[in-house]
Amino acid sequence: MTTWVFEGTVLPAGDSARLTFGQDPSGEQLPGRYAVPGLVDSHCHLTFDATVNGPVLRGEDFAADRLAELAGAGVSALRDVGGNRDVTLRLARDADDGRPLVLAAGRFLAPAGAYFPQAYEPVAPEDLLAAVEAEIADGATWLKLVGDFPEVGPDGPIRGSKISPTYDLELVAAMVDLAHSRNARVAAHVNTDHVTGLIQAGIDSVEHGTALTERDLEALGARGGAWTPTLSASVSPSPNETAEQKARREGRSAYLASVLPLAERYGVRVLTGSDVVGTVAGEIDMLVKHGLSVEQAITAASTGAQDFLGLTGTGNLVTYEADPRDHPDVLARPAAVVLSNRRIR
Repeated sequence: MTTWVFEGTVLPAGDSARLTFGQDPSGEQLPGRYAVPGLVDSHCHLTFDATVNGPVLRGEDFAADRLAELAGAGVSALRDVGGNRDVTLRLARDADDGRPLVLAAGRFLAPAGAYFPQAYEPVAPEDLLAAVEAEIADGATWLKLVGDFPEVGPDGPIRGSKISPTYDLELVAAMVDLAHSRNARVAAHVNTDHVTGLIQAGIDSVEHGTALTERDLEALGARGGAWTPTLSASVSPSPNETAEQKARREGRSAYLASVLPLAERYGVRVLTGSDVVGTVAGEIDMLVKHGLSVEQAITAASTGAQDFLGLTGTGNLVTYEADPRDHPDVLARPAAVVLSNRRIR
């Protein structure tokens, strides 16, 4: 196996370094003068396909294509937060040096009428704890709780309908306690002020979190929790949006720009997540546009996420010709990618 050598500046710390990937200390030089020790996609759906008839779950081939796309973009690890459990949990169990490391939550946990109809199997409240046990037994290290959701009709969520909590908070607290007792953690989809109760119930990371307040951040940060704002999904323009929808989106964007810079103050770990519509590079750009420094945004997509998810980043590197701190757009154009000491780009 060829040994690869990088000499240059390693971000986000900005230290000068000479890194060797392989056994030969001389090795072959990697292109690029700036590098990050592997990007992390902390909110990803490898099997979730947004079709004209609504989101559906796909199989192994779809996930393989998605993994190849992520690897080429410099993603060394990802957290799959809901999908086809037969595929994602197997990927989590069976490590492969030729693709990003997968941490998986397995299935979406939501009751009937509280998620996209074709993308999940409902879990009744009385079955929630047993479902959690089953996911963990099959290799889930995270659980994906759908904490709130709009009203759902035959074709999916009803636009403009009220967003309501899915499970009683006492049950959520029991779920969190069970997950923690099995060394698993809970990520919660939530877009309303129900996030306050979910944080009190003990969830480990807030996904989307468009209604998070400063007090919520204080409570979440007090125990080292995380927030994956998925800005590409939350505030990007949608095709054919009405003037009213545009105004709501812009208001949401302005609000998030006012609270995101507070996360570090309270010890909340901000993470980058592509969801279904974005990329890690695009999410870094969106975080900067919503108040984070470039260094903070790169940390959210690399060493910060690795630390929160219990990863080392060892053996991984993505390099760039220009300095991403001065030219963030270069993050979408890696010069080279090394995964598990193998150059794949």
